[in-house]
Amino acid sequence: MDLALAPETLARWQFGITTVYHFLFVPLTISLAALTAGLQTAWVRTDKEKYLRATKFWGKLFLINIAMGVVTGIVQEFQFGMNWSDYSRFVGDVFGAPLAFEALIAFFFESTFIGLWIFGWDKLPKRIHLACIWMVSIGTILSAYFILAANSWMQHPVGYAIDKVSGRAELTDFWAVLSQNTTVTQVFHTMTAAFLTGGAFMVGIAAFHLARRKHVQVMKTSLRLGLVTVVVAGLLTAVSGDLLGKVMFKQQPMKMAAAEALWDGEGPAPFSLFAYGDVDEGHNKVAIEVPGLLSFLANGDLTSHVPGINDTNKAAQEKYGPGDYRPNIPVAYWSFRWMIGFGMASFGLGLLGLWLTRRKFLLPAPLRVGEDEVPHLVLFRKPLSHKLTRLYWLTALWTLGFPLIASSWGWIFTETGRQPWAVYGVLRTSDAVSPGTSQVEVLISMTAFTLLYAVLAVVEVRLLVKYVKAGPPELTEADLNPPTRIGGHDRDADRPMAFSY
Repeated sequence: MDLALAPETLARWQFGITTVYHFLFVPLTISLAALTAGLQTAWVRTDKEKYLRATKFWGKLFLINIAMGVVTGIVQEFQFGMNWSDYSRFVGDVFGAPLAFEALIAFFFESTFIGLWIFGWDKLPKRIHLACIWMVSIGTILSAYFILAANSWMQHPVGYAIDKVSGRAELTDFWAVLSQNTTVTQVFHTMTAAFLTGGAFMVGIAAFHLARRKHVQVMKTSLRLGLVTVVVAGLLTAVSGDLLGKVMFKQQPMKMAAAEALWDGEGPAPFSLFAYGDVDEGHNKVAIEVPGLLSFLANGDLTSHVPGINDTNKAAQEKYGPGDYRPNIPVAYWSFRWMIGFGMASFGLGLLGLWLTRRKFLLPAPLRVGEDEVPHLVLFRKPLSHKLTRLYWLTALWTLGFPLIASSWGWIFTETGRQPWAVYGVLRTSDAVSPGTSQVEVLISMTAFTLLYAVLAVVEVRLLVKYVKAGPPELTEADLNPPTRIGGHDRDADRPMAFSY
């Protein structure tokens, strides 16, 4: 490794490790907040106990997840001052604006109303308490929007000007940062992927309990909700991904050429199914392709010209000066495919599950009144369905993390495919790193953060496993009869607020 580049390389590794780890919690936070709110809405409207038990069960998993997300997210901002001070100095006026809005508006929504929701079960009327979890859900979406707006500005900088005296980027049009097509399409794609993640998470855990014939009523409801979410979100993820791809083809042609290992511009351009090539020589040795498909994905027709890696690199050299403007081609190529592959595998599993439930394979037989667990009965209506459902549930359990893997590779593709730019076309990554940071300092901080996150991962998994195995809680009298006015039940008016789980 070139020692001159070591601090930059290590700083990138550290930011990559902490970012990917943090983003494991983001899609689950967004989706579980909304899905929990939907289940609680169903309870408020119908008064059915299964919806209340489902709300408390998924709500508890949501709380574990958001707590870890907040802890790991704080570390992200520290790194801008630790390893990327030149970046912060150059773009702080622009990049800091959406982050400030995220903290002042979105995080306020989340932190305030999540506290009211946690402690307000036996203190707030049903509809006011329901409004709290919806406000939390809105807060998570707003938080994601502002952060993605900041990231989209790095992908496609707009609404700024370079001050001639200080040489820094200064914000001139905040609305342009928030509303540019890069932001809108990236938010759309991230939201749909988040709900694909939450739906698969719900399907996998519901499958775990149904395979054990536990908590049947609650898990039947959760299974249906999860499957519908996976199918709808999977379709929308494909649509939003296509829209985002078209935007990237226009704004970052190098990234998309690298994603397809398209070395020389072609028209019509093929979509690569598999490629193996020589990066130094700039060509593929083996290529399996679908003719014309890349032209369609880029421009909506089968014959248009798509610029290649060599063409784009030459154009960048003419515009920005000598240098290699290619990202890591193998990483861009394979991360793009793993993102699509793991995401679509989850969608396919959801589509199969939805068909099986419609065919009555996955749905247990009706239970007797008051019966929740059937340890010895044959639960299935079709003669061959028992083995089929066991196989499906096992597959669903082991693949519940597929959308998380897809999201992680999606972010790796998004960020590494932009290289060598920290801000595309404006600030190179080599110019963004802290100038006074040594290789040893970055290595120490990277090692410390990685070990800390490993410990947090163990804590997160153990907590989730513990409460997943425990299943939905039994309901108390206070759960079934919440107060009709603010202040709670008269007999409990002076009792301190407590964590109501």
